[in-house]
Amino acid sequence: MGIIKQMCSRRWPPVLAGIVIGISMLAAFITAGRGIGASGAMTRFGVTLQDLIVPSLTEESAYFAKYFAHGQNPLNDWLVYLMIGLLAGSFVAARLCGELRVETLRGPNISRAGRLGLALLGGLLVGFAARLARGCTCGQALVGGAELSVGGWVFMVCVFAGGYATAYFVRKQWI
Repeated sequence: MGIIKQMCSRRWPPVLAGIVIGISMLAAFITAGRGIGASGAMTRFGVTLQDLIVPSLTEESAYFAKYFAHGQNPLNDWLVYLMIGLLAGSFVAARLCGELRVETLRGPNISRAGRLGLALLGGLLVGFAARLARGCTCGQALVGGAELSVGGWVFMVCVFAGGYATAYFVRKQWI
């Protein structure tokens, strides 16, 4: 238990964390032949859920049908297992470090429902944009940036510019 306490008592230095992320990306390229991205797993969860609710839509859509081609299960993909592992690992780490709790972080000028509503709206917008951009921040910024892709770098500049521009409108809820 001593090593767990030691690991929980301090945060990783940013440079070390960046190096570990870079090694993870390299390992993903070597073992899977592609980079890491969370939106691919979320798409597969969404397609599976949509097929359970409205199966006729899956059959009629070329986009959705490709996930079920040749009898494949959309959830049988390494990105889905990666996402499950990330969630499970985060849960275990928070539990072991005594930081596991359910809370809604918000400023004094917004209600809990308002904060959750804005979070849901933001998540939907980011998820939609990730599908339009053919990748999330992991895929576009980390993988695209590592590959020196112009699109990846343009994406990151736009993310920071958009965040900076939006901060003006939501800052009053946090102060």
